[in-house]
Amino acid sequence: MSILISLFIFDISISSRSLLGFQFFCFQRNTASITTMSGTRKKALLKVIILGDSGVGKTSLMNQYVNRRFSNQYKATIGADFLTRDVNIDDRTVTLQIWDTAGQERFQSLGVAFYRGADCCVLAFDVTNAASFKSLDSWRDEFLIQASPRDPDHFPFVLLGNKVDLESQRAVSSKRAQSWCQTKGNIPYYEVSAKEALNVEAAFLAIARDALARESQETNDFPEFPDQIRLNPNQQNQQNSGCNC
Repeated sequence: MSILISLFIFDISISSRSLLGFQFFCFQRNTASITTMSGTRKKALLKVIILGDSGVGKTSLMNQYVNRRFSNQYKATIGADFLTRDVNIDDRTVTLQIWDTAGQERFQSLGVAFYRGADCCVLAFDVTNAASFKSLDSWRDEFLIQASPRDPDHFPFVLLGNKVDLESQRAVSSKRAQSWCQTKGNIPYYEVSAKEALNVEAAFLAIARDALARESQETNDFPEFPDQIRLNPNQQNQQNSGCNC
């Protein structure tokens, strides 16, 4: 069973006085990751959202994972953008559709358009910036409100503490971050460095597993339908051959 969801996304260039342009595109979300009655194992397309304050390294983490590159030049994300990468999990091919969202407050009103349909939410903060850590509660609550998952108490979150390569500037201890995770249902926590590619692969593999587990659970909540429905035209003609008078 495949569901196609078309979503208008705004790629907004904003000056101090005016909106300069819009770019619209659609994305496809495939929730058919089960073995159908015909025995065909279908590919899973999973949507992952990365949230966090501006400047914590969301774009850098995504680019490091997908493109294996890092840039020291900072450019704030406008609206949202996404990249995809295929991974193999337990002999399954899974396409991760990773959404990088703007951390600036002026774009948070667009959240409902981006959050819906997510299979996992990644919360990111900068270990050298205590304020970005304090914002995690707001980001998590906002996601649950906007995305409206069916089971918010068990929706998969993963926490990433970025920029651990700047250990001498650390403002948030690992113990403090782990304690926060425990208060949120023991969500997984990974300390990563987009710059040094430290722990990025392991973190996103865990993210993919969590997203796939949720997607599989969502699929099991619905009855399974056959792949094809065959109509017999001869039978239909026989039924219509009688007199209607």
